[in-house]
Amino acid sequence: MQHVEAVVFDLDGTLCESTQAEETLYAGAFEAVDLPQFGAVDELWAALDGPPDPEDEQSYLAAGFRRLGAQYGHRQVPADELAAGLLDTVDRRAVAFRDGADGALRAARAHGPVGVLTNGPASRQRPKVESLALADRVDTVRYAGDRPRRKPHPEPFIDVCETLGTAPEATLYVGDSLAYDVAGAHGAGLQAAWCPREPGDSEGYRPEYVFDSPADLIEVLERSDEARQP
Repeated sequence: MQHVEAVVFDLDGTLCESTQAEETLYAGAFEAVDLPQFGAVDELWAALDGPPDPEDEQSYLAAGFRRLGAQYGHRQVPADELAAGLLDTVDRRAVAFRDGADGALRAARAHGPVGVLTNGPASRQRPKVESLALADRVDTVRYAGDRPRRKPHPEPFIDVCETLGTAPEATLYVGDSLAYDVAGAHGAGLQAAWCPREPGDSEGYRPEYVFDSPADLIEVLERSDEARQP
């Protein structure tokens, strides 16, 4: 196996998850426009197409509201206002570590340099970082949403490696997205660990590791240390 000198984590879905009830978000969208609620939050998620655009989350959600409105026979749904209402209801500080993430973070910290690379802008992601006290537990937090290029472009991955002072090939990126995390890490020469929230097909991607939980990182780091021992 390749030696791992540093670990970089994705944030949303990998290190942390929202603790805010999804139903609260959905209800907040309709309250914002004083419109009787139709459908349910799980139907909205199902109506969304692929992963969100970190630069324009409102338009992404609005498209889902339009699709859902059409499914319920509604015309001229105020989709942009519904999306804005939902986003205004989000409490960015209402997050908690994903099961196994705290232990993975401790193991990574004991092993070597640690970073966080998230695709969101600091305005949206920093409250989560502060709520989890991550700044005190990692060497750097990089907000790709504030950069000209975001994941899966190689630039944010190369930037975080340069900040940590580690070579890309000796850096392991842990994330829950194949298209953004695995593809982006491999494009920049990093190793990749795919840690989905639900088991699934790797869709032809070939991450070095597939984790059931962030805690699976602990064994990888232990094996990396053993492989370097004379």
